[in-house]
Amino acid sequence: MTGAADLRRTLRGIEVFAGELPGFDPSKAPDTPVELFTEWLLEALSAGVREPHAMTLATADANGDPAARVLILKDVSPEGWQFASDTGSPKGRDLAARPYAALTFYWAPLARQVRVRGPVVRQSPELCAADFLARGAGARAETLLGRQSQPLADLAERDAQVEASLTRVESEPDLVAPGWTLYSVRPESVEFWQGDKERRHTRLIYVPSRDGWTKHMLWP
Repeated sequence: MTGAADLRRTLRGIEVFAGELPGFDPSKAPDTPVELFTEWLLEALSAGVREPHAMTLATADANGDPAARVLILKDVSPEGWQFASDTGSPKGRDLAARPYAALTFYWAPLARQVRVRGPVVRQSPELCAADFLARGAGARAETLLGRQSQPLADLAERDAQVEASLTRVESEPDLVAPGWTLYSVRPESVEFWQGDKERRHTRLIYVPSRDGWTKHMLWP
């Protein structure tokens, strides 16, 4: 078994910021964070970053205890960054108690990170239903069970229930899970972080202002 000291040495020995990294000139950044985020996301996609739309969503419950998990960005617009979940899930319950969240994107090959923080609002029932119906059949079948994060006796139980739910989806293709919700994070701040091999990282943050957005740099 690897000891703590060996693991520590292994972790310290892992190379970071490998390869050629892109530059980032904050003086040439666009006026809005949505524009810059879109640029960076498409550049990550072009660079071959797998699942560049994956992000970490951090929430807190009524007691302020934090939780984080990775999920998929659904859309981004001047209205905010969108994701979806069931209201009965742990994150759904967190957001009902404290409708505020933080999102983090990290594209390792480019040493780029984007952080979004702000209040969370629910989208209209029509948009929630449209998002649910756009999901794959297997994803809809699992969500319709409404059992996310509940104790599971064995994998055979899971498979049997999902198969039964999938049969229901196939016979009722317009069925929508009643708790499925499309959420939007309305940004109070959006930070863009470009890593540097010499640790001279470049950070640019956007915050809302009366006339749109104000942006300024931060120390690494």
